[in-house]
Amino acid sequence: MTRPPDVDLRHHGDAEVGDGLADFAVNVRTGTPPAWLAERIRASVADLAAYPDPRAARRAVARRHGRAAGEVLLTAGAAEAFVLLARVLAPRKAAVVHPQFTEPEAALRAAGHAVRRVVLGKDFTLDPADVPDDADLVVIGNPTNPTSVLHPADAVASLARPGRTVVVDEAFMDCVPGEPESLAGRLPAGIAVIRSLTKTWGLAGLRAGYVLADPHLVGRLADAQPLWAVSTPALVAIEACSAPEAVAEAEAWAVELAAERDRLAAELAARGLYVVPEARASFLCLRVPDGLGIRALLRQRGYAVRRGDTFPGLGPDWLRITVRDRASNDVLLETLGELGI
Repeated sequence: MTRPPDVDLRHHGDAEVGDGLADFAVNVRTGTPPAWLAERIRASVADLAAYPDPRAARRAVARRHGRAAGEVLLTAGAAEAFVLLARVLAPRKAAVVHPQFTEPEAALRAAGHAVRRVVLGKDFTLDPADVPDDADLVVIGNPTNPTSVLHPADAVASLARPGRTVVVDEAFMDCVPGEPESLAGRLPAGIAVIRSLTKTWGLAGLRAGYVLADPHLVGRLADAQPLWAVSTPALVAIEACSAPEAVAEAEAWAVELAAERDRLAAELAARGLYVVPEARASFLCLRVPDGLGIRALLRQRGYAVRRGDTFPGLGPDWLRITVRDRASNDVLLETLGELGI
């Protein structure tokens, strides 16, 4: 048995929303899925009598990243990938780099593995020397949820070594124009990359993601995966979102996102708040005096933001705010001003 976690690792942004609250807590792009994607998903219902066939979607993902089809495993979202890795791997010493998405640690603990937390220091930037030499499994997000920090690809790749598996959660990498720090195309030995279509394409309810890894690990994960784990509509979405025109659409959105994110970060910093610098994903992480109290006051005024105290390495003075469109962000800023922030 492993030591019970000291924070609620199963608390996620969806628990913050509801009751008509304006959603600044869930990191899913608004106005999605786009009409063309929704239509393809609706059309796939005509094929539900047949069992799902993942081959076309797997080939599409492989082409999108310049990989071989044998290096791709399609999953029911990134969350399933973390569970499969926790079940298949047998780490003696697993290290999870925090603050980050808590599902990888939760999955490892549920599978009976002990977890060592590596909490990053100032500005939450990666120093590979902080990771214990004897760790045979390392999990890191890039860009990281909730800090929005993008680590250099070379720094992440340097974590790989014989006898160690490095799992890189790139669920938010398509928020970064050009994806310069992605390891999906390089896929160094010993590294597994996890991607998700949930955020950019608004498919949280569909569950669509994949793992990129060496064929041996992909085969082991596939053996542990339930048959037909990814539904036909999800396979259609994965294939469609991996097409060049969809990748170009996501790139255009990422450019627009970057401009509005930087503007919002500057507005918050001008009020004297610490905003984790160089944010590169679709959210900002900031330190606010009495963050939990401010969160509660925002809820009273109709706004949901993500509490930070359920992320190891943060605490009650931290909040994560999703970047929305300019008008919505301005209304949130005005409300924060009314609260003295």
